Amino acid sequence: MAEVRTKPKNRWPPQWIAFYQTKIFGPEAYSIRYYTKVIQVRKVYRQELFPNEMPNRKSNRQYYQLILNPLQQLPKPIFSRRWRRIVFIPTTWYKFIHASEINDLYDESPLEDRLWAEFKRHGIPAERQEFVKVDKQNYALDFAVYCSEAKIDIETDGDSWHTNRTAEDNRRNNALEAAGWKVLRFTTQQVQEQMESYCIRNITETINHAGGLDEGKMVARKINLKTNGAYQLSLFDDL
Repeated sequence: MAEVRTKPKNRWPPQWIAFYQTKIFGPEAYSIRYYTKVIQVRKVYRQELFPNEMPNRKSNRQYYQLILNPLQQLPKPIFSRRWRRIVFIPTTWYKFIHASEINDLYDESPLEDRLWAEFKRHGIPAERQEFVKVDKQNYALDFAVYCSEAKIDIETDGDSWHTNRTAEDNRRNNALEAAGWKVLRFTTQQVQEQMESYCIRNITETINHAGGLDEGKMVARKINLKTNGAYQLSLFDDL
């Protein structure tokens, strides 16, 4: 079920639904393994869903009840590389059946998809649509890259969305940078016309200056564009 006021803004009602398994699922945690077709979507009150529940302030809230077909199992699980809280990820059938990790599912914008494809090609393990809280304010980051000495927020500023948002973007940047994030922003033109020469070059330089990629290993990884990917530092390399 999903509360009416918190349903996704796009692609509702769903035709298919898949399930992200959390820590409680043990060996199958932090992955998507099962999906099914949605037969019907109904609006119901909470008291209809839980008739034995004592009346409370939520009893008269409306929820969407999804009537489902039997579950089907994916041939290969879709894993999350890092622990994260997930509510809804509206996506396409094509992305779902071709995804190898959770980040492949996001369908926010063509600009983000293009940058994500380059991250995968260069071996940069970014997290898409990462939510962080700074001073009680939640921020959705287009891409988060975790390094050994810093965290990087990478934003793709689409022309239509970011027009007349300079002041708001500045406040956001200042808050994130005060909390230890480095913020990189790229315009539509830069992503479309200067991906390798400007965007990827600046991102990899920032990663390397921040000590390399932090993936929970003893030694961080730096990015070498000449070898078209990340490489593991030896214990004797300069960070």
